Amino acid sequence: MTSAERRAAWCWCAFGAALLAVVAATVVPWDWLPGGRLAATDPDAGLAPATLERIDHYRDRVVPLGLAATAVSLVVALGLALTPAGARLVRALPGRRRWPLHLLVAVLALVLVGRLAVLPVSIPTEIARREAGLSTLTWPGWLLDVGRGVLVETLSTTLALVVLLAFVRWGRRGWWLLVSAAAAALVVAGSYAYPVLVEPVFNSFTPMRDGDLRTSLVELAEDDGIAVDEVLVADASRRTTALNAYVSGFGSTRRIVVYDTLLRAAPPEQVRLVVAHELGHAEADDVLTGTLLGAAGVASGVTLLLVVASHPRVRRRAGVDGLGTVEAVPLLLGLAAAASLLAVPVQGVVSRAVEARADLHALELTGDVATFEAMQRRLASANLSDPDPPAWLQVWFGTHPTTAQRIALAQGWADRERAATGQG
Repeated sequence: MTSAERRAAWCWCAFGAALLAVVAATVVPWDWLPGGRLAATDPDAGLAPATLERIDHYRDRVVPLGLAATAVSLVVALGLALTPAGARLVRALPGRRRWPLHLLVAVLALVLVGRLAVLPVSIPTEIARREAGLSTLTWPGWLLDVGRGVLVETLSTTLALVVLLAFVRWGRRGWWLLVSAAAAALVVAGSYAYPVLVEPVFNSFTPMRDGDLRTSLVELAEDDGIAVDEVLVADASRRTTALNAYVSGFGSTRRIVVYDTLLRAAPPEQVRLVVAHELGHAEADDVLTGTLLGAAGVASGVTLLLVVASHPRVRRRAGVDGLGTVEAVPLLLGLAAAASLLAVPVQGVVSRAVEARADLHALELTGDVATFEAMQRRLASANLSDPDPPAWLQVWFGTHPTTAQRIALAQGWADRERAATGQG
């Protein structure tokens, strides 16, 4: 980048960040319970002492392991990025005569290095999940899942870097702006394609069979004004006992997915309530909104990454001549890993607000506070989720309100409704 391009890029980053902040302030439901107040939270969320003991025992093992995995991944990524080690590794790989092939080999090698580095942490984590009854995988099955993850990460990362390096090599004025726009477009395309191309790599999906439950779920969606042809069931039980459901994609790829473990463990009224929560995401177009916010964030973030990575001091430290070479890939990926980690708390606060709105939608759609609370306790017990984790852990990594907060939300909603009808 020239000095003029660097100044223009900084201005673009500032504009993008300001626009993102304005849009987030407008569309994110920061007030979890409009017109009401959350009830006082019970840190135990009404869970039995034996359940709390199981949760504490499990979390005491896996939380330090998870933090260690994050730290090791970041140290390895930055070690390869900000020293000549990464560039030397890439230069030693085959395929240098054809840069796209060399790029694919380099990304695969870097992904494998990252996975091998955290292996001493990943294996104890899987052991802890098995001993807690959360994992149903065999070791061959676990390795197969790791291999699938490596494949998906390698291909998706290579695709993004092919676009980036192609524009850098093109070298025309404003190339960084085209990279920014292309990165945003890839986020949108990825959100659209993920349910069709990536989710089937890890799970099989079948339409929920005809019966009273399916009928009630379709009627629930109709009452909510949402057209749902099918609710899909994921064969999650072949790898976990955790309970979950989710909505992904948008447009013709939007789908509501229910784990088969949820269907086996929860009574129909609780499954119905979980689906009501997912319908809340569909009704608010949360996937589309999140995709657009993510695209805007990535556009600014990629520009900032290019400004930093193209600085002569940074390139000298990394041992690379320019960003258009495959040798620059460790530098780009390392800086991207650091930026992604720093963005996690921002993504989390938005995600928690959106999930709270979906909880509120489920309550308004079903009016069933008792079942909502029972379902939250069942989820915490089955998934071994801390009902009231340390504040710093929740702020940094929490994507949903805590179990205690969700129950307090339900009780606050009930208080608001009683006050509105003159019963409180």
